[in-house]
Amino acid sequence: MIRTEALDRLPVRTAVPALERALADRGVAVLCAPPGTGKTTLVPLVLAGLTGAGPVRRVVVAEPRRIAARAAARRMAWLLGERPGQRVGFTVRGERVVGRETVVEVVTTGVLLQRLQRDQELAGVDVVIIDECHERHLDADTVAAFLLDVREAIRPDLRLVAASATTDAEGWARLLGDAPVIEAEGVSYPVEVLWAPPARPVKPPHGMRVDPALLTHVAATVRRALAEREGDVLCFLPGVGEIGRVAGQLAGVAAEVLQVHGRAPAAVQDAVLAGSAGGRRVVLATSVAESSLTVPGVRIVVDSGLAREPRTDHARGLSALTTVRASRASGRQRAGRAGREAPGAVYRCWDQAEDGRLARFPSPEIKVADLAAFALQAACWGDPDASSLALLDAPPAGAMGAAREVLGAIGAVDGGGRVTERGVRMSRLGLHPRLARALLDGAREAGARRAAEVVALLSEEPPREYGDDLAAALRTARRGQDGYAARWKQEVRRLSSSLGSESSGTGRGGSDDAVVGLVAALAFPERVARARGDGAFLMASGTGAELREGSRLRSAPWLAVAVADRPSHAASARVRLAAVIDEPTALLAAGQLRVRGEEVGWVDGEVVARSVDRLGAVELAVRPLKQPDPELVRGALVAGLRRQGPGLLRWNRDTEQLRSRLAFLHRVLGPPWPDVSDEALLADPDAWLEPELSRARHRSDLGRIDAGQALRRLLPWATGEAVRLDELAPERIEVPSGSRIRVEYGGEQPVLAVKLQELFGLAETPRVAGVPVLVHLLSPAGRPAAVTADLASFWQDGYRAVRAELRGRYPKHPWPEDPATVPATRFTSARRGRS
Repeated sequence: MIRTEALDRLPVRTAVPALERALADRGVAVLCAPPGTGKTTLVPLVLAGLTGAGPVRRVVVAEPRRIAARAAARRMAWLLGERPGQRVGFTVRGERVVGRETVVEVVTTGVLLQRLQRDQELAGVDVVIIDECHERHLDADTVAAFLLDVREAIRPDLRLVAASATTDAEGWARLLGDAPVIEAEGVSYPVEVLWAPPARPVKPPHGMRVDPALLTHVAATVRRALAEREGDVLCFLPGVGEIGRVAGQLAGVAAEVLQVHGRAPAAVQDAVLAGSAGGRRVVLATSVAESSLTVPGVRIVVDSGLAREPRTDHARGLSALTTVRASRASGRQRAGRAGREAPGAVYRCWDQAEDGRLARFPSPEIKVADLAAFALQAACWGDPDASSLALLDAPPAGAMGAAREVLGAIGAVDGGGRVTERGVRMSRLGLHPRLARALLDGAREAGARRAAEVVALLSEEPPREYGDDLAAALRTARRGQDGYAARWKQEVRRLSSSLGSESSGTGRGGSDDAVVGLVAALAFPERVARARGDGAFLMASGTGAELREGSRLRSAPWLAVAVADRPSHAASARVRLAAVIDEPTALLAAGQLRVRGEEVGWVDGEVVARSVDRLGAVELAVRPLKQPDPELVRGALVAGLRRQGPGLLRWNRDTEQLRSRLAFLHRVLGPPWPDVSDEALLADPDAWLEPELSRARHRSDLGRIDAGQALRRLLPWATGEAVRLDELAPERIEVPSGSRIRVEYGGEQPVLAVKLQELFGLAETPRVAGVPVLVHLLSPAGRPAAVTADLASFWQDGYRAVRAELRGRYPKHPWPEDPATVPATRFTSARRGRS
């Protein structure tokens, strides 16, 4: 029996007529409705014709998470007075509850992607609703792009709704071809904001780590909220580990403590969403509770201010979730949970001054995630580089390049990026391509069932209490009775059945440890790692890895690293989950990374030539190379010069002077006078270091190359300007005394340092290349007495002061009142008289 009264109370009902008109006219629409208005539950029922007299249509609702898909289907079935599987059903990975009468099917975006790859027409489906599209999950963005292709090419009658809990809908409206935006007013009650920062500073999150002091503060804030306010508490934390730790610190509170996250058993999720039977509740939740679910009874929100987002280090082959500050949009969504049913309050565990510095919205997943699965989906769709897909944000070129490399290495795409038959098979397993490769190849080597067991462990990381030994975690999961073990067993069954006829194979056998290591290495070949001693390893990717103190894996000669993260300040990754392997297993799994050849490089200041057999960055065998390729040697010498600079050559004072003169002319006159900076010289060593460079074999040979002779090769001989070097930038200038004084060109202005008496009679400042020199006038003892770039002014204004100061100190030298009337000299007055 339809619960008409409950349906009539949903605020989104007022927006339904406009939505129906938009779909009738345009076939597409963007629906913006705040959480709690019924956009996820009422709208699909209306569009399916289940609440009125309209025609019955088949509606598919795509949700970003399994917990949301199940909850939405149960809620809609309840509104119809039915059980899930009748007119409303759901399909998530590993669970399908639908029947012949099902009209509205709620699926995860991942399930819908798989369905689109198998049946692009979506035969029999009239409307698709992409719910919570504002969260910008990669699967949702991809589903939208594929559906727009379907509408344009083969199903113009397919109706498409992008449903968002925020008003940031402009981008989605443009993407859907200037689709109408339908806004529904929500019934929200006022929510008081209380700023509750920790009393003392806490460390910012990095990687998966959250400062325990912050979690203690969050638990204390929950206790405070229970004491100050009425109603249930919804507390937002970044992940399962933090939820468990805060739950432990809430022992003894006068409330039932429940945990909601993607890994929570369905029974727990159902209990939370069903509401309280009497007493107060504290619900500790990840961001799954931000917008997809309504938790009855909540009047208080405690927000830790943290969230988890995917991050990928393409250079090191590491991808993982990382803890970040939640965006302001997420903060608004979380706070709104307190005002669904009555006035409420939100306790924000950060300072108000920090709030304005937070990001406005969460990072779109396509910008930060590993794109291997997306690239495989695009290749299967027939658009390997995703250039024709209608996406709100284009995938980063670097991330797509790295993804295509992964797909090529595992045989999912060919050299042109087109999907192979093997790639299609991988895409249909509902796994990351790496894990799909491990399942297919591992089944052939070790048997389908055992490969499925390991891949199921890798697809959802085991709880930390299972330890860091993947083989031990497998044995724990087999005998376990906890929620993780139940989900693991269900996934093993799914994966085993997905292999079809291969499930009957037994492979070549081997111990659990050997099978676990092989399958993990097949999934992450660039993470096979050889021991370096004291718990340290080097992965084939070139990244160091370290095991925690006390780990039983520290003595292993080789590891297959399944899970690792690398904090921004750390030189090595921290291994969180790995399996012991031997060298033959490493070579089997990562054979495409094996390289044999000659390596000649600049190592520790010398040319080193070796014959090397390596697995990625891991050296398997090395021996000295007696007759290295001369071109490789030359390349190593050039690398050494670029690393350590031209100082490796033979320089003297005259050579340094020549370089300074050339640098001066290049700065003042420009081409054809050469740029002789380190950067310019080392950018084109051929232009000045040949033929000596090609004859060199060692560092000592570089030290015998005359840098002055080499620099003269850069002079503009072809234009004839080279002969004017001494004219334009003379090495020395002759002064009135007859002395030839060296000009120093190292500064911004050429410097002529000369004894004052040697310039008597010189009225104008000497110039080089049109630039007046900076004259350092020296005392008879060679100490600076004055500096001028205008001799005429000095003789007129500055000379008297210098004469008055120095004539008493140096009485044997001439100090005429008018220096223009006395011959210049470098001698004392008496010696000048004798001469």
